[in-house]
Amino acid sequence: MEHAWILFGAGAYLMGAIPFGKGIARVVARVDITQRGSGNIGATNVARELGIKWGIVTLVLDILKGLAPLLVLMRWAPPPSDAAPQTALALVGLCALLGHQFSVFMKFKGGKGVATALGVYLAISPTACLAGLAVFLFTVAKWDYISLGSILSSFTVALVILLMDKPSGVFTAALAMALLITVQHRENIRRLIKGQERKWKKRSDQPSRSSSRSNSSSL
Repeated sequence: MEHAWILFGAGAYLMGAIPFGKGIARVVARVDITQRGSGNIGATNVARELGIKWGIVTLVLDILKGLAPLLVLMRWAPPPSDAAPQTALALVGLCALLGHQFSVFMKFKGGKGVATALGVYLAISPTACLAGLAVFLFTVAKWDYISLGSILSSFTVALVILLMDKPSGVFTAALAMALLITVQHRENIRRLIKGQERKWKKRSDQPSRSSSRSNSSSL
């Protein structure tokens, strides 16, 4: 059984590592999305460069990278009713996020991981996921920063999981995911502190290539 968990973790990492956004851009528009817009492989940059339809496709696929491995694991493994299976689910989900952020197919580079983390949270705790989504929407509506909403929502999920008295391993994995997402947003955080972060409503304005590269999307 222990070896099976390791195999699931490796499989989740490899699935998370698939750069769907880059592949879609290559097939649909024959462009390298890492050289367009913000340079990010996530749904936001794909939507901006290729259109909303392809952004939504990328978003769904990136969510499934976090959700699908856990759904398969939940069907294969015993019901996650005690600490060990729940913690294993969370750790496998963490592997999927690491795959997205540090893809072996992209020389261990990748996206911010918000969409993939959303898929993981949906499997681990839909209630915590809804709380995180509420904080994200409120933050974006109030301050108009996608990056800030992404960071705050990820920590909200971890906090709600803690308050729900989930196993400590589940909380630890959720906190690790929040920290990883925050680290991936480090440039955004620097711009937020300096008051230079682009607001979402201004994203429709086409930035220059040099400035847009520094304003990576959150997904």
